[in-house]
Amino acid sequence: MVENVYFFGVKITVGSIDSFLNEIGNKMEVDEASYICVSNVHTTIMASEEDHYKEINNKSFMSITDGMPLVYISKKFRGKRDIERLTGPDLMLKIFKDERFKNSRHYFYGSSEQTLKDMINNLENKYKNLNIVGSFSPPYRPLTEFEREEIIDTINSKSPDFIWVGLGAPKQENWMSEFRPNLKRGILVGVGAAFDYHAQNIKRAPLIIQRLGLEWAFRLLQEPRRLFKRYLVTNSKFFLKLFCYEILKLKNGDKN
Repeated sequence: MVENVYFFGVKITVGSIDSFLNEIGNKMEVDEASYICVSNVHTTIMASEEDHYKEINNKSFMSITDGMPLVYISKKFRGKRDIERLTGPDLMLKIFKDERFKNSRHYFYGSSEQTLKDMINNLENKYKNLNIVGSFSPPYRPLTEFEREEIIDTINSKSPDFIWVGLGAPKQENWMSEFRPNLKRGILVGVGAAFDYHAQNIKRAPLIIQRLGLEWAFRLLQEPRRLFKRYLVTNSKFFLKLFCYEILKLKNGDKN
């Protein structure tokens, strides 16, 4: 069973990995398009500061917990026990190898053509029966109306069960929210840097580091110039807000 908790008014969906997969399996039986956000401290802070982005996050089918601080605080202060962290790259692999989704059709949107090529090659070598029905590397500029309609028509013609979106936050969430109403079916999932991981452009942290909740530190060592300010500013804001907004509110008996 999954549940929604809120950080600064931003929805976070918590549960075990198996409960997330069960919910996704149930959702696939509904013939309509929906989207999943993969939420961490960075996206939660952005959503808390920008109303439109918060609305997109809160209207998701699920906003699953990718971020150990969100898991830890949910356990420590919300009384949630059977909950786990699930990252975008890991969710992809869980879906690819789970028997419940063995006949699923997959479409990939985002990143560069070379990254998509390398990722698809790696995935097809690892998962022999993986059914990939298409991919698209969008231009690094706003889409024209013609391009937008062409992408929608192409995806609808492929009828994917999963549309994996690797544009990074907040771009991927904005894209999913914009395109979902025009898609006939499929679960859109914003997976951030997952394409780069599966293309082996970026090295994933060892499992022990992931379990300790220190994957962010491993990424910071790989890309210090790009990520230092994000982690310094975002994490500082998160814990300050947590103290000033959440802890005081919880002391007053408000669990939301």
